[in-house]
Amino acid sequence: MYDAVIIGAGVTGCACAMELSYCEGKVLVLEKESDVCCQTSKANSGIVHAGYDAKPGSRKAEMNVRGAAGMEELCRRLDIPYVKNGSLVISNSEEGKEELTRLLNQGKENGVKDLQILGKEELLKLEPHLSPEAKYGLYAPTAAIVCPFELTIAMGEVAAMNGVEFRFREAVTKITRPAQKTPEAGKTPEAGKTAEHGTTPKDQGGFRIETTKGIIETHTIINAAGVYADEIHNMVSSHKLNITPRKGEYYLLDKEAGEHVSHTIFSLPTKAGKGVLVAPTTHGNLLVGPNAVDIGEKEGTNTTGAGLLEVLEKSSRHVADVPLKKVITSFAGLRAHEEGDDFIIGEVEDASGFFDCAGIESPGLSSAPAIGEYMAKLISAKLELPPKDNPVKERKGVTRMRELPFEKRQELVKENPAFGTIVCRCEEISEGEIIEAIRRPLGATTIDGIKRRTRAGMGRCQAGFCLPKTMEILARETNQSIEDIQKNGEGSKYLVGKTK
Repeated sequence: MYDAVIIGAGVTGCACAMELSYCEGKVLVLEKESDVCCQTSKANSGIVHAGYDAKPGSRKAEMNVRGAAGMEELCRRLDIPYVKNGSLVISNSEEGKEELTRLLNQGKENGVKDLQILGKEELLKLEPHLSPEAKYGLYAPTAAIVCPFELTIAMGEVAAMNGVEFRFREAVTKITRPAQKTPEAGKTPEAGKTAEHGTTPKDQGGFRIETTKGIIETHTIINAAGVYADEIHNMVSSHKLNITPRKGEYYLLDKEAGEHVSHTIFSLPTKAGKGVLVAPTTHGNLLVGPNAVDIGEKEGTNTTGAGLLEVLEKSSRHVADVPLKKVITSFAGLRAHEEGDDFIIGEVEDASGFFDCAGIESPGLSSAPAIGEYMAKLISAKLELPPKDNPVKERKGVTRMRELPFEKRQELVKENPAFGTIVCRCEEISEGEIIEAIRRPLGATTIDGIKRRTRAGMGRCQAGFCLPKTMEILARETNQSIEDIQKNGEGSKYLVGKTK
């Protein structure tokens, strides 16, 4: 019997797992994909939002500001990149200044510091490549960027080092719960409010989770299933949720274009989101996107010609001369949009012991650490779980050979010659780094898993050169046939057999 089962190993699920791992208790993370960070968390902008965009008093505003405030220290503990580059929301018209003023005042109400509206001359000093039509900009110096893969993986690793169990390629098919106190007829649960039924999950016997691999019993459940959070919630609650997948398409540009802008540049927000942005990444690339299209397919991550043209057209309104000849790939991600347009976090009123983290769209990445901390407090209080004496709270990331001084590289190669063999030429990733990524806690089991941990295959040739060698290393380290190596999980094998 587990104390808590977390459904979903994205950034929110891993944040919950990490924070719960600081308490005594038996915790399991269930993920239907082959690794952490395989769905929404793998395909977003990596922005640590300042917090001016969310409605004051909302869960989004609360968790965004709290999460962003602690992100720099968290990234230091987890040994992952964090760059406080600031952000600008650009208006090309006098009318737009009114909206910028609204965002400024809203941000101040949310507790965001140092916001200011700049004029054209000040804007161009900060960003010479802004559109000549830019008139005003809301400047948020506290905004930052992180790598969403590394953040999610790092939190998952800390959880695993503290004893949290992870099971991959195991989907939830059914949840049954004991009889509960029935709420008043027609009463809708308020997001984030804790149910008080007078009994604990341990008194009631907890939940029975049926998966594609068997039966699991647990006292409590955290639903962090992203675009599938409504389906998981609706298995136990009579108050139904509806999550709409909102697709966003992106261009990723080569590092030669990475200095086109230094801040994260937003257009004025719309009802569908914060608008198309142009931003540097922590690894020196340039990111352009996303658009926002509501779709019905929860796995609909294909890019479209029309969608990418929309991204191109909208980005050019506020940033001039984006060097699209430097595009190395395009991709799409899904945001979990709930019709109430706010995070739903907390215990479900008619399912004691079942906790939602639903509707976690932007600023979900910024908010994840705060959501994890909040959820861990609720669960530990519910189950009376004491804190551990000396939990692991820091980790060392995968060795980054290209960032080390020459003398340190020489030392590493002497200790382990695998660090002297460069596999990925674009990103200068060595065989030693790939082996390290496979052997770590929650080690890589797929090519995409290696890519997200080391950046092997993320350069301008997009694995055209390094893929065969990376496959050989993964097959050797995991005792598999090379024909069994997968890109990202079931149904994604590269090879089907030998030609001779």
